[in-house]
Amino acid sequence: MGSWAYFDPEYETLSIRINPPQVSVDNSTCKDCTLVKVDSVNRPGILLEVVQVLTDLDLIITKAYISSDGGWFMDVFHVTDQQGQKISDTRIIEQIEKALGPKGYISGVLKTQPGKMSGSNSPSDYTAIEVIGRDRPGLLSEISGVLATLQVNVAAAEVWTHNRRVACILYVNDNASNCGVSNNCLRLSTIEEQIKNIFRGCGNNDEVARASFSMGSVHVDRRLHQLLFSDRDYEGALSTEQLDNVIKPNVTIDRCKEKGYSVITVRCKDRPKLMFDIVCTLTDMQFVVFHATVSSEGHYASQEYYIRQMDGCTLDTEGEKEKVIKCLEAAVRRRVSEGLSLELQAKDRVGLLSEVTQVLRKNGLSVTRAGVTTVGEQAVSVFHVSHATSGKAVDAETIDELRKQIGKSMMLKVKEANACYNYNTKSGDEAASGWTKTGFFFGHLLEKFFP
Repeated sequence: MGSWAYFDPEYETLSIRINPPQVSVDNSTCKDCTLVKVDSVNRPGILLEVVQVLTDLDLIITKAYISSDGGWFMDVFHVTDQQGQKISDTRIIEQIEKALGPKGYISGVLKTQPGKMSGSNSPSDYTAIEVIGRDRPGLLSEISGVLATLQVNVAAAEVWTHNRRVACILYVNDNASNCGVSNNCLRLSTIEEQIKNIFRGCGNNDEVARASFSMGSVHVDRRLHQLLFSDRDYEGALSTEQLDNVIKPNVTIDRCKEKGYSVITVRCKDRPKLMFDIVCTLTDMQFVVFHATVSSEGHYASQEYYIRQMDGCTLDTEGEKEKVIKCLEAAVRRRVSEGLSLELQAKDRVGLLSEVTQVLRKNGLSVTRAGVTTVGEQAVSVFHVSHATSGKAVDAETIDELRKQIGKSMMLKVKEANACYNYNTKSGDEAASGWTKTGFFFGHLLEKFFP
């Protein structure tokens, strides 16, 4: 009989406690942005965790310089708020220092940071339903209809579609008890079977869709990337309509022979959370980023990453390079939504999501992306839609019909590109008191559970 040597669990954080991470927020060096500097002991996944903290605070990363060769990790991020201004809110600065400083690393805040959700209830009051499957027009309406029939309330949801696949995460609870449904095995089984029945309309194969359940919360964006990546949404050609609406990112892979790196360069139209999406995909593909440079000029971004695989190898074969290029192109496109954006606000109730999506479906609209949350007693939702058959933009006649059908209890605002048009179902001062011309700002569709 043998025995294992004792391993002190405190050893895992020993290097961090000896050399605690240093974070500084500098508002004096640059006149048009805030510098966030992070110095820390290097470890796997640290870059993604730092970028995740900054993007979850709705900060825009305009430039970044990363170096993590050897045992030390050094980052400099140039960030602004959503209006392009320096970070002046002391609460946000404190959150950055708390999450990226010694306490954040040792306590595991970065690893366990949950998805963002709103409401007064705790994470244990919700069950997270994850669904991945083949997309088709009206699918969200059918899923929300099943949940409404089962008296399951959707407190928050996020839906992404890409390359004929759909991934969604729904936070639900029982309407009667206001608690999650994870403890009721029979009910979970019923929900799962009915969701699978919806997807079987796309084919007879059971692998057409997968549904899973968990208590508490997940990081929504991170998980959606993982679901679509595992579903291989990067494979297959885009449809003609998608090619017409999508500007393909330029991804190239070279080799730095002197240092033994593969060099990945991504050039595309700039947008919020672009760096997070790219780093997230590189992490999922088991790559280590040793150096990186990120910059934005006007409306376009250029990002360069010096990487190796976890085993130290570079990308040498054309097959390996082609797969990485496809995966990064998919990562950039997943969050891009063309067409019309509908923002709605109404009093929350069971079946509200089903009612709204049925109206969209009856008017021949397909949901390409969606975000739903609750703020107090109000449900606030954003739907990105296009014509279900042609994929083209929605005309003014359809918008007017939507305004009539949605009803007096709901407010609707319509956005397209940089233009913003208000279509309030209420009139006069009553409508103006609800939403201003600048509109309801959705920096996050879901808020953090922790302060």
